[in-house]
Amino acid sequence: MKIRAAVLAQTGVPKPYGKSLPLQITEVDLAPPGPGEVLLKILAAGLCHSDLSVISGDRPRPTPMVLGHESCGEVVECGAGVTDMRVGDRVVLVFMPSCGTCEPCAEGRPALCEPGADANGAGQLLGGQRRLSRGDLPVHHHLGVSCFAEHAVVSRRSCVKIDSTIGDAEAALFGCAVLTGVGAVVNTAKLRAGARAAVLGLGGVGFSALLAAVAAGARDVVAIDLDPAKLSLARRLGATTTLNATDPAAAEAVRDITHGGVDFAFEMAGAIPAMELAWKITRRGGTTISAGLPHPALRFALPPVQLVGEERTLRGSYIGSAVPVRDIPRYIDLYQRGKLPIDRLMGERIPLDDINRGFDRLASGHSLRDLVVPGTSAQARPAR
Repeated sequence: MKIRAAVLAQTGVPKPYGKSLPLQITEVDLAPPGPGEVLLKILAAGLCHSDLSVISGDRPRPTPMVLGHESCGEVVECGAGVTDMRVGDRVVLVFMPSCGTCEPCAEGRPALCEPGADANGAGQLLGGQRRLSRGDLPVHHHLGVSCFAEHAVVSRRSCVKIDSTIGDAEAALFGCAVLTGVGAVVNTAKLRAGARAAVLGLGGVGFSALLAAVAAGARDVVAIDLDPAKLSLARRLGATTTLNATDPAAAEAVRDITHGGVDFAFEMAGAIPAMELAWKITRRGGTTISAGLPHPALRFALPPVQLVGEERTLRGSYIGSAVPVRDIPRYIDLYQRGKLPIDRLMGERIPLDDINRGFDRLASGHSLRDLVVPGTSAQARPAR
């Protein structure tokens, strides 16, 4: 079938993207689903820094590629062997498919699936196929999803069936921002009530982590960012202290407020200065957790004597250390009960044709979670 999609032909083009147009909205061919795959109609897709880092060249990926990895979709057709889904089912897409049999999957750590990581790096679906093409040339899949399009073919193992009552745009956020941010708090940190926490970087992932820390009963929740409007929203969402990351006294202020530092510092900005600040504000015996993805060439200097002498922990958190089939329904339930108000993190809903402008907004650091809703016109949402 012919579909309209946002195709990245070349990385590293200059900003503003509204003028350089790195994503070309064009017609591509989408093959039918093969065994173990499903064809989806894309209902909503979030704009994430992981997409932006591919556009900028910070995260090398093969091109041409249809971008997009955070999405909600509706099943249109099931390939051979898919017996647990039906046409009309709604799903959240997960950007790391899990084979279920490799060592990490067998250990209950599907976020580290080895065949899934290999397929994502090659721009393929989990089974090694590409269902996208333009003429005789193959087009790569982004993280097994490629949701900046009208339709997508994905592995069944990239899908989590969801409750049909949640809105499409809200549901899309659970595939990346919520899964990663909330999971970093509840899975990676296992934060307990009464703990002190700090979140550095208030994008979709950082705000989701903040909501999770508040819901888990953290007594201090420090929010740190560059944007005053985001810090204001953080206070309304439950942050007990907000600080601008440019303040040279920020680290000292956090240590004073928390009587020595936080138990858990969550670095969500994907920037080395944020990583350094997160380490500085972590207390003795505490844990610094990073879910950001800076350029692969960047390095963080860690003082080993402090690591040992203070019994500090530095941990990575990928996809929130999640088991998506378990966690996504749980997080949606928390949202529906009013415990995770992720709807307050949503920004504009934009048509596919405006996607380059959307990435300019994301790169500015001032937007909330903008979403592409195919077929819609631009809809600004009021600040919440």
